Amino acid sequence: MRAALKPTPRPSSPRLNAPLYASVARLGFRRQFAYPQAALWGLITNLFFGVLRISVLVALFGSKPQVAGYTVQDAITYTGLTQAFIMALSLFGWTDFMRTVHRGEVASDLLRPHNLLAFWAAQDAGRAVGQFVLRGLPMLALFALIWGATFPAGFTGWLLTTLSLLLAWACGFAFRFLVNCAAFWSPDAVGFGRFAWAVLGLGSGFLMPLAFFPQWFQGVLAFTPFPSMMNTTVEIWLGVTTGPEAWAGLAVQFGWALLLSGVAAFVLSRGLRRLEVAGG
Repeated sequence: MRAALKPTPRPSSPRLNAPLYASVARLGFRRQFAYPQAALWGLITNLFFGVLRISVLVALFGSKPQVAGYTVQDAITYTGLTQAFIMALSLFGWTDFMRTVHRGEVASDLLRPHNLLAFWAAQDAGRAVGQFVLRGLPMLALFALIWGATFPAGFTGWLLTTLSLLLAWACGFAFRFLVNCAAFWSPDAVGFGRFAWAVLGLGSGFLMPLAFFPQWFQGVLAFTPFPSMMNTTVEIWLGVTTGPEAWAGLAVQFGWALLLSGVAAFVLSRGLRRLEVAGG
């Protein structure tokens, strides 16, 4: 006989257990090294498509030295960056939390003494760092050796870029987690995810630098969090955005990270209230 078990969601703990989440992040990092051959073939695939994307972008320039503030070298570096960030920022989608909801595994997660959102954030942070080490850094090195991809200028350039990359991950994770929460209301939440990942790829500047789009479209995207999920980081890395404008970009990223995290926490709490897990 089957009964409906309704786990009572625990309120989020006001004090986060830093050592616990550090351990979760460390495990998430180590897990990425379990299949080195898969990472190698993924790197080769990313490099192949990177070559195709370079060909398309360079063709757009023709004989022009610059397009929308980008030089040909900037376009090549942009391609290397976006290819390096694919897995670290999960630009092609992420459904891990969605699967735990559909399979009922989230019920056991609720029995553990941790904040569910913080637990998944720590796990994804470790995953992101692992993927960046395994595939991102080698990709950047290859683009630098083969095509002369450029790097941030000076200490300030590296500082701004690093902060922006961390905030890009934070914005992206909160958005992806929010999309995954659709699983509480729909058994086919993957469909919502596919639409969301398509919008993410376009709005974040992965498919094409946002500066290449019409002004009206850039104006629309400015009111969304998507540029903060990658485009801001790329423009700071390239030096297209510098000085006070770069710091303003970081402030926008920080604001979106806070807002999206707050919305994700609220939606998660509402989803847990209606969660039903079939038990025997």
